Parts: sequence; structure tokens; C-alpha cells
Amino acid sequence: MDTRVIKYFLTVAQTNNITHAAQQLHVTQPTLSRQMIELEKELGVTLFDRKQRRMELTSEGILFQQRASTIPSLLSQTKQELQNTKEELTGVLNIGCVVSKVSKFVMKIISDFQKKYPKVSFNLYDGNGDLLRQRLDSGLEDFAVLIEPVEAAKYNFIVLPVHEQWGLITKKSDQLAAKHSITKSDLYKLPLIIPTRNIVRDEISDVLKLDQTKLNIMATNNLPSNAYELLKAGDYYMLGIQGIINSFHDPELTFIPFSPHKDTGHVLAWRKNTVVTPVMEKFLQEFADQAENS
Repeated sequence: MDTRVIKYFLTVAQTNNITHAAQQLHVTQPTLSRQMIELEKELGVTLFDRKQRRMELTSEGILFQQRASTIPSLLSQTKQELQNTKEELTGVLNIGCVVSKVSKFVMKIISDFQKKYPKVSFNLYDGNGDLLRQRLDSGLEDFAVLIEPVEAAKYNFIVLPVHEQWGLITKKSDQLAAKHSITKSDLYKLPLIIPTRNIVRDEISDVLKLDQTKLNIMATNNLPSNAYELLKAGDYYMLGIQGIINSFHDPELTFIPFSPHKDTGHVLAWRKNTVVTPVMEKFLQEFADQAENS
């Protein structure tokens, strides 16, 4: 499959119009139409639902668009990596990172790395553990910084010297704010916002000896931003890490740790059986040194 045809497809998918796409690509409309028909024959599926002047993607077309959209950037990145020399390191690193106090640690390493190698750039992606692992598995990320627990058997990883404490996030004006710790009996009485990830829920439940069927779960969240706004808007309580409070710096909210204590760490993970490029190797060395010396 010619990369030029992929570019043609992505342009048609973006414009939903063969005429407009042909104008942007500086090709004739019949040529572009023929290329799309030949692409569909090659793939054995219908990519477009042709409705009068509109070219709407079918479900197969949407899937192909999701995969094909990564190809141009991957080709560009690969070209840069192949051009690396020992004297001057160049390239792009894709790093996904959870939202926690580990961000400060990771961004400091990235900043120091770019001072040494200014021609290396970074694509940063925020997400929860499940999403970041999916992106890591599909090759969209070179590395993922994950909060434990992590299904880490299929990854190489470096343990990071950054830990988070789990507990309850609530308004400072709430009567629970005076408590020094939160137990399972407290949680059973509350309208809760809890993490989407089942592995996190299960680990918290194991520590607190919690019966999840007794919880009043009002909402779940994968990232804290919108849940934080929901917490402030109504009568809710959010299960989360202390780093959320540190990130938002909101004087109206407070964090109360769990009892028994629930602490968790972080790892930098990358795929096993993958080619480690010179840029990745140098970054891993920098990361390992920083983690060891912190």
C-alpha cells in the first residue's frame, strides 16, 4: 500500500467530500475517486458511504482511519531515528503519563534530557492506566508512566521513587474533613465518585476489607479533571490519590487518607520484544540514573 494513497484517504475522510479533497491534494477528482475505489478493493471492505456529494466513513472506514492516521507520524519519527548519529541525537519520543505527583518527577527528567539533546522532541499524552497500556501495546507510545497496580508481566519497567497515598477527597467545609482517616464504615454512607479501573477498586477493597456491593457509587472517572468539577458542584466524595489535591491547589478541598493505609508506587514501562532506538536507549539510561539517585 502506497503511503501516498493513505494520505489521499485521510484527506477525503477529513473533508467528507471528494471534490474538496482533490483540490487540497492538487489531483483530479476522477484520479482521487479511482484511488479510493482501488483502496477499498485492496482491503476488501467499503470505506465510504457515498451519499450524493458527501463521503461518510463506514464503521470499517473509521477503524482504518484510526490506524492509518498514525502511519505518517510513525514514518517521520522512524526517518529521524535512522538519521541519528553518535555526535548528535535526534528524534521524537512518545510518552504517556498518569496524572499524579509523578508528573513533576518525569517532566524534570525530560527537561534535563532536552538540555543535553536539544534536537530530541517529545509527544506527551495524559491518560489513565488502561488507556496508556492500550496505546503502549499498539505502538502509539514508546513509554508509559503508570501508577501501580500494573499488569506488568508483559512489559519491561523501571520502578520510580515516587509514591502516592490513597484516600477520600472532599470539601473542607464537610464534617468529615475533621477526621484524620477514613474507614470502610465511613465509605458505605457516602455518595461516591470512584476510579473506573477495576484493578484499582479491587486493590483498595482488599486493603480496606471493603464490600463493593455496599458502596453508593454515583459516578466513575478515568481522569480527575471532570470528576473534580462534579465534586465541587454537588454532594459527592471522590476516592483518589493525594496528588490530585496537589495538582489542583484548590483551598476548598481536602484529602483524608484511608485506614488501613494504602500506598502505591509508579513505574516507567515499555514493550518487551521491541526495538530500542538510540533515542530510547539514551532516555532509559537517563531515567534509570535519575531514579537510582533520587
